[in-house]
Amino acid sequence: MISLARKTLIHEWRRFLPVVLAVCFVGVMLAAQTALILGIFESSAVYVNASSANIWVGSPGTQSVSLGNNILPDAKIRLLMAPEVEQAEPFLWVDGDWRNTIPNSGSTTIYLSGISVSPNAMMFSKILSSDKRARLSELGSVIVDRNDLDSLGIKGVGDHAWINGHRVLVVGTVSGMRGLGGVNIISSLETAEIVGDVSGSSDATFYLAKTKPDVDIDALQHRLQKSNIGGPLQVWTADQLSSDSQNYWFFDTGAGMAVMFMAIIVCLVGAIISNQSFASVVSSSMREYATLNALGASRGALAKVIIEESCLVGLVGLLLAAVVSTILLLIASHENVPVNMTPMAALGCVVLVVLMALMSSGLALRSVRRTDPAILLR
Repeated sequence: MISLARKTLIHEWRRFLPVVLAVCFVGVMLAAQTALILGIFESSAVYVNASSANIWVGSPGTQSVSLGNNILPDAKIRLLMAPEVEQAEPFLWVDGDWRNTIPNSGSTTIYLSGISVSPNAMMFSKILSSDKRARLSELGSVIVDRNDLDSLGIKGVGDHAWINGHRVLVVGTVSGMRGLGGVNIISSLETAEIVGDVSGSSDATFYLAKTKPDVDIDALQHRLQKSNIGGPLQVWTADQLSSDSQNYWFFDTGAGMAVMFMAIIVCLVGAIISNQSFASVVSSSMREYATLNALGASRGALAKVIIEESCLVGLVGLLLAAVVSTILLLIASHENVPVNMTPMAALGCVVLVVLMALMSSGLALRSVRRTDPAILLR
């Protein structure tokens, strides 16, 4: 009976094509939404993911990098007293309003990252070359993401603008720095202190550190957390802070749940469409199933054929969705659309599509249970 299911799909592929396309459509929608969700919310942790540090220190209870409060320089002492730590440096986060030179244009919300301009600095080391980092040493110099030029109302390097009323000059552009909720801009620590009007002993929002090779990061993080140097502080590994930042934007802001609700709607609509399409295909073959039943095939055997057909339809639709999704995600990535697909997310999409394909056989099985050889006499 299993071979019958395969032969039916091969010889009557035109009848099953709408079901395959419905499964493919849902698979592509799920993959695209998942990739966009992961890509958009991953941008909330770009500060961590684009840096080479593996230990971060900040104020206790910080849920996201963007919500950090300034801390005392003693935090650096806590880090450097650990023999496993190779280097440590400050990172200053400043909220600001960007105003370009276009008359009567409004302001743009920006997030200014004050970083070290040292050649071996860790902050944004994965996207910022040493040459561009050195350009920030001049007071008032900033670097922006080239994909945010239109949002900022500038053309590129050489343009100037004002952040919180302070004049700044664009000295470079990079890619991979787009943020969530605002435009990310990089400057030196000194420029960020002036723009953010940071005074007193609190000169950093976080301190980050790089450890020596072959160090147990989790053990070091636990030991640094227990230290009292620098007052109450929280210590994260880079993976922990990245995860916390993404989870905050996904679960606590409500934005993530809204996107998840949309994904659920897509699954339900896709399940209904594929269910109805598959049931229609099976119903059109009722006389053939009735003939098999009259020849001695049990209803259970016929049900196995239906289930096998639904699995094969789901597999073909899934393979087609994988090809289309890969092409679309590659195009999106080339156009700098924030997308990201992890193995676990891809596996989740596959499981959902397979379950949807199996669900589509539910209505069709009801028709098979009512199969009666007597319909052949009508």
